[in-house]
Amino acid sequence: NLTRKIARLAGPLDGVTVVEVGPGPGGLTRALLIEGAGRVIAVERDARCLPALGEIAGRYGERAQIHEGDALDTDWRALVGDATRVTIAANLPYGIATLLLTGWLESEPWPPWYQRMVLMFQREVAERIVAKPGSKAYGRLSVLAQWRTRPRLALSLPPDAFTPPPKVSSSVVVFEPIAAPDPPCSAKALARVTAAAFGQRRKMLRQSLRALVAMPELLLREADIDPARRAETLSVAEFGQLALILERDQAATTAL
Repeated sequence: NLTRKIARLAGPLDGVTVVEVGPGPGGLTRALLIEGAGRVIAVERDARCLPALGEIAGRYGERAQIHEGDALDTDWRALVGDATRVTIAANLPYGIATLLLTGWLESEPWPPWYQRMVLMFQREVAERIVAKPGSKAYGRLSVLAQWRTRPRLALSLPPDAFTPPPKVSSSVVVFEPIAAPDPPCSAKALARVTAAAFGQRRKMLRQSLRALVAMPELLLREADIDPARRAETLSVAEFGQLALILERDQAATTAL
């Protein structure tokens, strides 16, 4: 019932290609197929899981495709081929969950190759993704996720929902990509700004942004942001504005 509930969060799946990372023995894989996914591509690096996944592929034929490999090294666009309707649905391996998510959020070109993501994380990571300015959980991941997508906490799961039960609670987050993120800065510029700002989050921006530019006050003044503010008080839009001004100024300097 639980895996079916997660699969239904992926929306109507008829004709949709679903990419699943870390399927393990295939509980969610089966649920996605039962809920009508046109095709499930399951990426698994643990050879011990392959026999169980092979049984699913034997039952569902071409609708279930097992890809043995490391998700961190996967060429996602090549994997899905010419599929135009793609959803990522996965109970992500906790050790690489943030790396995978960041890679998908920084996909280029944008809009991305997927239409929706339904991902399970440790609850702590999920709370960081949806955190609002002013909270302790708000940080780089919050800004990137909320600039390019509309993330929402869809389901929370206690440890005893799993066998064997983990030591942490889990949450499912649904991401809907924003076709044209605003401000229209680059993901690379936003990553640089947030790395500097949150790298020393206790300091005022006029100090923390010195890791980025020699005179942060000029950058902040142009963005109409008080230099005495701290990173956790800025909105996603304000971070985007800083990134936009930064890359514009650096492009002008390079042209000179």
